[in-house]
Amino acid sequence: MAATTVWQPRDDGLAEIFPLLEQQISPSSAVDKSQIWKQLEHFSQFPDFNNYLVFILVRAEGKPIGIRQAAGLLLKNNLKRVWISMAQENQKYIKSELLPCLGAVDRHIRTTVGTIISEVVNIEGVSGWLELLPALVSCLDSNDLNHMDGAMDALSKICEDIPQVLDSEVPGLAERPINIFLPRLYQFFQSPHASLRKLALGCVNQYVIIMPAALYNSMDKYLQGLFVLANDPVAEVRKLVCAAFVHLTEVLPSSIEPHLRNVMEYMLQVNKDPDEEVALEACEFWSAYCDAQLPTENLKEFLPRLIPVLLSNMAYADDDESLLDAEEDESQPDRDQDLKPRFHTSRLHGSEDFDDDDDDSFNVWNLRKCSAAAIDVLSNVFGDEILPALMPLIQAKLSASGDEAWKEREAAVLTLGAIAEGCFNGLYPLLSEANDKFPLIRSISCWTLSRFGKYLIQEIGNPKGYEQFEKVLMGLLRRLLDSNKRVQEAACSAFATVEEDAAEELVPHLEVILQHLMCAFGKYQRRNLRIVYDAIGTLADSVREELNKPAYLEILMPPLVAKWQQLSNSDKDLFPLLECFTSISQALGVGFAPFAQPVFQRCMDIIQLQLLAKVDPASAGAQYDREFIVCSLDLLSGLAEGLGSGIESLISPSNLRDLLLKCCMDEASDVRQSAFALMGDLARVYPAYLQPRMVEFLEIASQQLSANLIRENLSVANNACWAIGELAVKVRQEVSPIVTNVASSLGLILQHGEAVNKSLVENSAITLGRLAWIRPDLVAPHMEHFMKPWCLALSMVRDDIEKEDAFRGLCAVVKVNPSGGVSSLVFICKAIASWHEIRSEDVNNEVSQVLNGYKQLLGNSWAECLSALEPPVKERLARYV
Repeated sequence: MAATTVWQPRDDGLAEIFPLLEQQISPSSAVDKSQIWKQLEHFSQFPDFNNYLVFILVRAEGKPIGIRQAAGLLLKNNLKRVWISMAQENQKYIKSELLPCLGAVDRHIRTTVGTIISEVVNIEGVSGWLELLPALVSCLDSNDLNHMDGAMDALSKICEDIPQVLDSEVPGLAERPINIFLPRLYQFFQSPHASLRKLALGCVNQYVIIMPAALYNSMDKYLQGLFVLANDPVAEVRKLVCAAFVHLTEVLPSSIEPHLRNVMEYMLQVNKDPDEEVALEACEFWSAYCDAQLPTENLKEFLPRLIPVLLSNMAYADDDESLLDAEEDESQPDRDQDLKPRFHTSRLHGSEDFDDDDDDSFNVWNLRKCSAAAIDVLSNVFGDEILPALMPLIQAKLSASGDEAWKEREAAVLTLGAIAEGCFNGLYPLLSEANDKFPLIRSISCWTLSRFGKYLIQEIGNPKGYEQFEKVLMGLLRRLLDSNKRVQEAACSAFATVEEDAAEELVPHLEVILQHLMCAFGKYQRRNLRIVYDAIGTLADSVREELNKPAYLEILMPPLVAKWQQLSNSDKDLFPLLECFTSISQALGVGFAPFAQPVFQRCMDIIQLQLLAKVDPASAGAQYDREFIVCSLDLLSGLAEGLGSGIESLISPSNLRDLLLKCCMDEASDVRQSAFALMGDLARVYPAYLQPRMVEFLEIASQQLSANLIRENLSVANNACWAIGELAVKVRQEVSPIVTNVASSLGLILQHGEAVNKSLVENSAITLGRLAWIRPDLVAPHMEHFMKPWCLALSMVRDDIEKEDAFRGLCAVVKVNPSGGVSSLVFICKAIASWHEIRSEDVNNEVSQVLNGYKQLLGNSWAECLSALEPPVKERLARYV
């Protein structure tokens, strides 16, 4: 039998690929990287292109390391896409070339090989590559530094990306791979080579979260190893030791309890480590300790020594990026790069349980912030008990005079804010505004005041509490007009927080608040102007119709309208202003009518301009940016909600209906989300307007509920579902054509409720009820499929008109098909018992009829059904039966 020929590269193939890789890594700006990518993509179509790449990585020894590495990284990215469909002989060739290279002399080559090996294991597991584990073991046992390092590097990547793969049964292996590797990793804890100690500890740490039996059973060995490495000369190893103790505290606190005093002593020492990253990792321990509910008396003993360390670490580090531009005065105009990207959240109907995209990616977590978080947690655990250890330190720092001590003073004000929640009672008599010449002290004092705001509001009933609340409010308002940009930003953000907490308590102070906000509006540069818009919007959301007084509108509206007129339809500074007007229009209700016409027209113009820019930017004179459409649709929703049926005169002569339909079909999910929100709002206040294209609106909305869309576009499905329900109760029988399809989709959503979210489940339950109320004959035949999850979802809905509608539907389908509800009767009873009080007399009667109907139908079995219910449920049902 002829031997299999081993693949060999052709010289002309190598000659074509080398120059491309060389150009790809070239720093020269003259090289057109996109063209090179196109050519490399073209080569990717050849079945053996990846063989060339592995050959260059492993065997092109005369070539620069950068080129070989580039070939390896390109190979790794290609394998993600094509490994499954790749010819078996090519897979075999790539694997056979990689393994001998684990011990390559050059570390860059070894680590690139490790990355590719991890990618292949990610795709096919270890059972698809039986030679891999013996090769790794052989390298680890070789005593050759290059081989040990290469194998350990590959192993660390596998442990980081796919730890579970080593804790699984592998056909042909007597034990799980983790049992083979763990003892070897423990041995490497004592290696003389820092790189191996670091990689070995990093590998084991990855398993703490999933805690396989192998690690659990060898916990003493692991802990022993951690204590050996605790004072390692290499900072990265000490950091990993701290991370291990933090993870163990979070995942398996019982494992460290026998050694608790030693661990705490160690963490306290390392919290002062000269390496900030090690100190940061150690600092995470104190919050983890409190969350794990380990004995507080142990921690209490440490407080006198721990608190000074945390306080000392709360001072700004010299290289903290927050110190940049701290002195910038309001007279300096903002540069474009000063304007952070902003994210508009599309309008959503229902429970606010969707993930908030607006994570503060601009704030870097550091030792200062972690120490403040630890003090915050400690203050919540110990309350005013920590003040004797803390207050002398705070007082000393606050009274430290002189320019050089400003960081100490700032850290003291930060500490007061951090402990506001836990030590409110002991602190609030001491509250005062820091009026320091250093801007960062004035700015942190705004945050600290806002932290107290929430608790002061609870004390507002007593004279002392009211006086303190006024003090905080006026302190923040004064800071709004500071001349330093950083202080303005802090004051505005802090004030927005107080607005949310205080809500109607702000009403007596509205005039002075508006005067300060509009004064700030007049003096701020572009970046901080966005935060003022937010503060105005939050104020409107908080005080609602109280804002609708001529004296207040005279202060508020003219500057906003002037700014509105000044900005062009394609100016991105319009976004926060559109959002601000949305809140104001909802708060003022019909009081917004005098401003409604120009605002409505502007929104229409913006949407039209953007729809044109999407297909023809040149004739639109603007680049397409869908955020303009989203913000405009949301403002139109705000108008509909505020003006109610008064919006009729605005939209009747317009072409909003056609524009809205286009937006409901847009490929961008955030545009569709806002479009369906507006469709639902119009259905509530002026359904006749949608009439001429009703069938299309209903059809498109129902398409959003199909299972393949749900996962990607939960918020779109949520709003479409809500809009269908709103239309159904208004146009009644006209929804008939979509009832069967929509009921089926909603039934599926309810059956898989755990895969979606609370808001969509609630809206699905309500809309299904509304459709069942209108066409029980179409819904009842299928009710057995979804009755149980439907009733469970209705049990979670709060008492309101929407819940009443849903129960009208539930009762209607049970009347049409009583036998279809028998198997879910316990759940029907629980759903009915979820009402605190049914205010609508007709719904009360319907519910009573349903229960009495089942009582009659079941005869002696009725008592059996009741016995399956908890006493409070039975008690509530007694009102109806």
